Amino acid sequence: MTTSQGIPAAVSDVRAAGGTLGVAVIGTGRMGADHVRRINEVISGARVAAVVDVDADRVRSVADGVEGAVPYTDPAAAMHDPDVHAVLIASPGPAHEAALLTAFEHDLPVLCEKPLTPDPGSALRVMAAEQRLGHRRVQVGFMRRYDADYLKLKDLLSRRSYGRTLLLHHKHRNADTPPGFSNAMMIHDSLVHEVDVTRWLLDEEITAVRVFRPAPTTHAPARLSDPQLILFETAAGQIVDTELFVNCGFGYQVRCEAVCEDGTATIGDEHGVHVNAAGRWGGDITPGFVERFEAAYDRQVQRWVDATRRGETEGPSAWDGYAAAAVCEAGVAAQTTGERVEVRMIERPAFYG
Repeated sequence: MTTSQGIPAAVSDVRAAGGTLGVAVIGTGRMGADHVRRINEVISGARVAAVVDVDADRVRSVADGVEGAVPYTDPAAAMHDPDVHAVLIASPGPAHEAALLTAFEHDLPVLCEKPLTPDPGSALRVMAAEQRLGHRRVQVGFMRRYDADYLKLKDLLSRRSYGRTLLLHHKHRNADTPPGFSNAMMIHDSLVHEVDVTRWLLDEEITAVRVFRPAPTTHAPARLSDPQLILFETAAGQIVDTELFVNCGFGYQVRCEAVCEDGTATIGDEHGVHVNAAGRWGGDITPGFVERFEAAYDRQVQRWVDATRRGETEGPSAWDGYAAAAVCEAGVAAQTTGERVEVRMIERPAFYG
């Protein structure tokens, strides 16, 4: 149910009572459990009302650590809970479409971790269902848009502080990968962040992708081409390259350099304390993405809660999730064929203008 102002009835009731937003967290793996901790201990204005996972023992264990949280193994049952006013989806990507469509049935606001869905076809179905509601309900969890350094870079590029942006250089390095990590997952699970942040920083769609696969590191699992070099072309003619190295062995690094007409701007690699001692200089390298982007995740969830309590939806939309899926689909094709592959997308609906 929705009020005449387009505000979900459950959220309107919370606002009228000056109360706290009850959130159902779907998925209690590494990311979901971290969001449970974040809502319970870090941010304000919300509480964990329900936790959902197909693993009954795990979800009970997570719920036991949060006062008032009810464990469920079925997302639909959790969304029927009257104490649930909004949903945070952190389950595996293939389960997202069903959870999103169920949330729409209840007109519940959703923060959906990337990917929106694993492929453009399912993302189009989600977009169609959201448009039938007549208002946005989905924010996609592209957390780099909430990172302090990326926000500064976005501001510089938007103001054209150094003229028009010509090139972007990305680096994305992980210490190692879990068992079963595949070449396609390098695109869908890792490169997807560069896809979104490129579109956001340049305010342009990516129109073509090419993937180069140099000699692999000896630390890469069998059949995994690592590292890879990916080139994007944009609608405005900018070229963007990404070095993707997911078994670098030494930690987690994310870097972006914008090359503009009158200067360059670089973020990344400068976090923490650097020391000079005993004839050496150096510092710490972040071990993983959760630690590197902890503040961005905090800011993202707080902004989502604040907007939801106002009856609004902001941040990356279902269109952004669809666009990322379309570019990733082209990226996997380019990875497989070694050819330049054009990105196939529908025209952007006015609903997401």
